[in-house]
Amino acid sequence: MIVRPTIALLLNVICAACLTRASAQPSLSLRDDAATAHHTQVKLILSATTAKPGDTIWAGVDLKMEPGWHTYWKNPGEAGEATQIKWQLLPGVTAGQIQWPLPEKIPPAEITTYGYENEVVLLVPLTLASNLPAGPLDLKAKVSWLECKESCIPASAPIQATLNVGVEERKSTNDALIQSWKSKVPQDISTIFYSTPVTSWWEKSTETNTRLLMIEVKAPGLIDFFPTTNDAYEIEPEKEKALEASSSIKSESVLHKLVKKYQGDWPKEISGVLVIGTRDARKGFAIKLAVADRATPAATTAIGTADSTKVAPPEKSFLTKLSGTLIGNMLLALLGGIILNLMPCVLPILSLKALSLVKMSGKDAAIAKNHSLIYTLGVLVSFWLVAGLVIAGRLASWGEQFQDARFIIVITTLMTLIALNLFGVFEFVLPGGATNVAHGLASREGASGSFFNGVLAVVLGASCVAPVMAGAVGWAITKSPGVIVIIFTMLGLGLALPYVLLAYIPALRACMPKPGAWMEKFKIALGFPMLGMATWTLSLVGDHFGSDGILWMGLFLVLLAGACWIYGEFIQRGSKRKMLAAVCALACVGYGYGFSLEHKLNWRHPAETSTSPTNAQLQFDSPVKDGKIVWYPWGTEAVAAARKTGRPIFVDFTAHWCLTCQVNKASSIEIDSVMKKLTEINAIMMIGDYTKKNPAIRDELARFGVPGVPLVLVYSKDATKPPQALPAVLTPSIVLDALERAAK
Repeated sequence: MIVRPTIALLLNVICAACLTRASAQPSLSLRDDAATAHHTQVKLILSATTAKPGDTIWAGVDLKMEPGWHTYWKNPGEAGEATQIKWQLLPGVTAGQIQWPLPEKIPPAEITTYGYENEVVLLVPLTLASNLPAGPLDLKAKVSWLECKESCIPASAPIQATLNVGVEERKSTNDALIQSWKSKVPQDISTIFYSTPVTSWWEKSTETNTRLLMIEVKAPGLIDFFPTTNDAYEIEPEKEKALEASSSIKSESVLHKLVKKYQGDWPKEISGVLVIGTRDARKGFAIKLAVADRATPAATTAIGTADSTKVAPPEKSFLTKLSGTLIGNMLLALLGGIILNLMPCVLPILSLKALSLVKMSGKDAAIAKNHSLIYTLGVLVSFWLVAGLVIAGRLASWGEQFQDARFIIVITTLMTLIALNLFGVFEFVLPGGATNVAHGLASREGASGSFFNGVLAVVLGASCVAPVMAGAVGWAITKSPGVIVIIFTMLGLGLALPYVLLAYIPALRACMPKPGAWMEKFKIALGFPMLGMATWTLSLVGDHFGSDGILWMGLFLVLLAGACWIYGEFIQRGSKRKMLAAVCALACVGYGYGFSLEHKLNWRHPAETSTSPTNAQLQFDSPVKDGKIVWYPWGTEAVAAARKTGRPIFVDFTAHWCLTCQVNKASSIEIDSVMKKLTEINAIMMIGDYTKKNPAIRDELARFGVPGVPLVLVYSKDATKPPQALPAVLTPSIVLDALERAAK
């Protein structure tokens, strides 16, 4: 590390004094897998307790500093020293390069450095040889670092951990911590997509050894550029001095950096990390910048590549142009809510509301209007609750609640009860009047049912994404709380609009059939799509509790159905032995709940599981084998490795609970014409499974401005081109056209 001569002299004096002080400290003691040295605790943690031969696991060097103390990044800045890890590994274990999380700028009085305060976990991939024998494997290393407050102290400590080599991988309790720090490591910018380039140039030529570097990113939230170290030159961390020296562009999207050259020519390429976002939500992206040796901006590095070829943005459609403004996104949200009524998850509820309108067609029109407004209120209140969760940071993407095992249990039970209610097995009566919640009776007694159906429409609609809705919600979730509420309100108004129009326009109501005996049969018929929805949500139980979970949940539903039949047949419609019937019904429900849900599933305390980013694949086979697509798990490292092969890449971000995703797969992906095309261009197929929580996928969805799955990306075989993001609802022609472009 090169520092200014005066700073270097000062640092040497400080270090000499610190070494004298360090020699008086007590000797280091190793306790379990942790060692305490000076003002920093260090220990070795692993992502797995057991791994198979040939696997790659993650090792984390966890450094915890006392308040006010810090350690350094790989480029410490104007002074300091990067932390070093010297591994002492047995043959058959190979350590990769350190993966450094995004640092903070630490500005003391006169010097600015890059480092970490409080805690940092430095990540290292460890690859096991395929011929490693089974048994315990000791992993050891020596860590050296410089810890600083008012003064700096060099320190070191040995670390160790034990890994079992076995027949299957078992995650450790530290895996979640490692994955959280892994998400803070700057990603290769070639794995992300922005439609605008990064431009860098020298503001003016100079005969001195100091020159001004300009970096422009035409994207919101540009914060800084952290350079990697280079012996030939130094990029000063401070922006203010460079801004004062600049005589041209004054813009929030342009960084000004002073560069001091020590030897050789001025660099034509500079590498480092672009820091984009807000102060509270920063993201780092590794990039190589081509720098023009001229006074005007000329060197353009397209985001997604490290060369100087500018990627032309795609031609904007009418909907794309609308999405740039608040008014435009309000209209898109309204249209998206209307289209959401046509999605298979919401149609059963809309059918119930249509049936309730038919029942009310012979009554006062004011009653139908009131019920439509109450239904709208139920929809809006539900969407306002969703907006509140988004604002509070508790809900990051549309449909994320389906990742909660408890939500799946509750919604499956609710859908089963509604189906049984429609079949006439029992009548669900609310206190204070005979209110059929499932299909909403007329007059005052049906008001609660109308509100409930509005809530239910939003709950079920979360598993679907209307094609226009996705853009508006994706745009809104990055904005202020007020904008988020406005967009979700428009979405709710769109969802409720068809029912409101039927209630308020007499000509539309006149087109509806007259009430009659057919309505009772139609009500029973509506129970079957409800039962179908319950069957679908039941299948999602297996994602959280395994196949046995479906069995025990199914047993609970059978006992619940039996209790509903006893209640309807012997209590609501019977006249004798009602107490005995009540005891039998309660026994069925109690045994089903206590044995199946509490004892077998422990449903109120499900295991907190999440899918983790996947390591890079070393080899990728042909896309189709034995008539089926060969899917590889998605991960940013896997994408980076796949791009190096020069083959097109198809990435499907999906979830088992996403009905739109399943329709896309069945109608437009796993079909003969598409599989033939995939084989022809030798594409690599990747799947990002968002069924359970996955922070990496959540960040990827946010990066592309979509509120949730589905998201399909098609990468060109030309690694300099950004990926194509396909519409939420696919057709075979859309997929085939994208694959054709990717193959060029």
